[in-house]
Amino acid sequence: MTQKVFAFALALSLTSLAAAHAQTKPTVVLVHGAFADSSSWDGVVADLTRDGYPVVAAANPLRGLASDAAAVRAVLDAIPGPVVLVGHSYGGAVISAASDGAANVKALVYVAAFAPEVGESIFELSGKFQGSTLSGALDKPVDLPGGAHDLYIQQDKFPAQFAADVPLAKARLMAVAQRPLTDVAGMEKAIATGWKVIPSWWAYGDADRNIPPAAMQWMAERAHAKKVAIVPGASHVVMISHPHEVAKLIEAAAR
Repeated sequence: MTQKVFAFALALSLTSLAAAHAQTKPTVVLVHGAFADSSSWDGVVADLTRDGYPVVAAANPLRGLASDAAAVRAVLDAIPGPVVLVGHSYGGAVISAASDGAANVKALVYVAAFAPEVGESIFELSGKFQGSTLSGALDKPVDLPGGAHDLYIQQDKFPAQFAADVPLAKARLMAVAQRPLTDVAGMEKAIATGWKVIPSWWAYGDADRNIPPAAMQWMAERAHAKKVAIVPGASHVVMISHPHEVAKLIEAAAR
């Protein structure tokens, strides 16, 4: 191969690599909330991966806001390239904290989620507006070493409270498999607010019984959300009952 041919081939190769790099889509990191797990994103993941997005469904420990945010931040720090960070319910508070100062997070997506200001807890935000019936659906707290308590939703009340628009058989399985949130995590006050500097998108259902829709509208307006998708009749697990709408919003945030 002559020097000119080699130089041409090298330039072409570098151009191709640069083009491929430019077309690389951001990684979508999904963070589940309380009384759920990463499988709650299955329908959304199917759409995102079909459309070529790398996806990571991070495990949320649900033990304490600062420690949960640190666990998610470790996931973010291990991902090369840009990230779209998505949180459901309590996971919204986690991504708000985990994204603070994270240079690779280009967008935040709140799915029926909390976005607390510094000094606010999710319990405070839940009670700020009328409409939540969660407190009346909780089971007897489970005592933990150190004085904290695990909170569960009563299994017989779970479908109507948490997943009213999900097929009953599936909602009953979700009730059995639910992961608890500690009362400490629910009461812990936020110390960081990534949504103040990172653009945010929002999706929630107008039939949510966990977080009052008025509270989510208020938080979205406070965060100057780029777009708010309100799904008529959707429950708290809008990403399960309406995965296509949620995936579409995430992809809009990724562009």
